[in-house]
Amino acid sequence: MKILVTGASGWIGSASITELIAAGHHVFGLARTDEAAARIAQLGAEAVRGSLDDVDGLRAAAEHAEGVVHLGYNHDFSQMGAAARTDRAAIEAFAQVLEGSGGPLLIASGTLGLVTGGAVGTERDMPNPTAHPRVANAAYTLELAARGIRAMVVRFAPTVHGSGGDHGFVATLARTARAKGVSAYIGDGLNRWPAVHRSDAGKLVQLAVDKAASGAVLHAVAEEGIATREIASAIGKSLGLPVASISAERAAAHFDWLGMFFGVDVPASSALTRELLGWNPRGPGLLDDIAAGHYPGL
Repeated sequence: MKILVTGASGWIGSASITELIAAGHHVFGLARTDEAAARIAQLGAEAVRGSLDDVDGLRAAAEHAEGVVHLGYNHDFSQMGAAARTDRAAIEAFAQVLEGSGGPLLIASGTLGLVTGGAVGTERDMPNPTAHPRVANAAYTLELAARGIRAMVVRFAPTVHGSGGDHGFVATLARTARAKGVSAYIGDGLNRWPAVHRSDAGKLVQLAVDKAASGAVLHAVAEEGIATREIASAIGKSLGLPVASISAERAAAHFDWLGMFFGVDVPASSALTRELLGWNPRGPGLLDDIAAGHYPGL
C-alpha cells in the first residue's frame, strides 16, 4: 500500500516508517526541510516536500497515497490553540482525499489526561473533547468512519523513549536535574506515568495500518505506569545527583512547564490493543533506557 506519513523524520515517525517498509508498504514522508528529506530518504522512503500548514500541499501529497499516517504536530505548549487548528485542517484535507476509498487514516493522540482519580485509562475511555483542542480532533477523526475512511486513533504514552534523540518529557527532566543539581519528584512520587519504547510504538502503527478496523482506538503503552519517584531516582543515579521530593506548590518554579504534568497520576492500559492486533512490546523499559544514558544531559 502507498502510505503518506507526516512527522516522518521525527521520533515516532521514523520508527513507523521502518516498520511500514519492512511490512511491504511504499512510504512517502512529508519533509519540511532538506535535512528532513535526507533523513526520510535514509530510511528508505520517498520524501515529499511540504508542511502541515500548507493544506493544498497536503491534499496533493495524499493524492499519491492510498492511506495516511498523520503523526506530525507542533508541541509548543505556548501555541496549543494554533497547533490544534493546524492539525484539524490537515486531518480535514486528508479526509477529503480519502473519502469513500476505505483507505486508512491514522492520527496520533495521547493517553495523558484520559482519566482522573487514579483510574487506569483504557481504549474504551473517551475524554471530554472540550478538555483540549487536540482531543476534539481525535473525536472528529473517529467520525470519519461514516465517510468511507478506515479512521483510527493511536494514543501514545506521554513517554516514548529510546536511544538516539528523544527530546520529550524525560529528556527535559534530565536537563532540569542537571541544571538544578537535584533530580526531583513531586510529593510522594507515587503517581504513575505510562511509557513505550519507540520501536514498539512504530510497530503498533504498522499493525494498525494493516489490521485495525475503522473506528479503532489503540494504546501505544508498554508499561502501564511507572512511579515518578522511580523515574527521578533513575535520573539521579545516572547523573550522580541527589534525589528529593518537592512540594506541589514549588513544582512550577522547579520544573517550569513540565510541572503541570509531572505530578499527575495517569496510568494507562493497552490490553485491548494487544488482544486486537497481537501487539507484543519487546523494547527495553524506560528505567533501563535511563540507566543506559540515552538522554541529553545524562
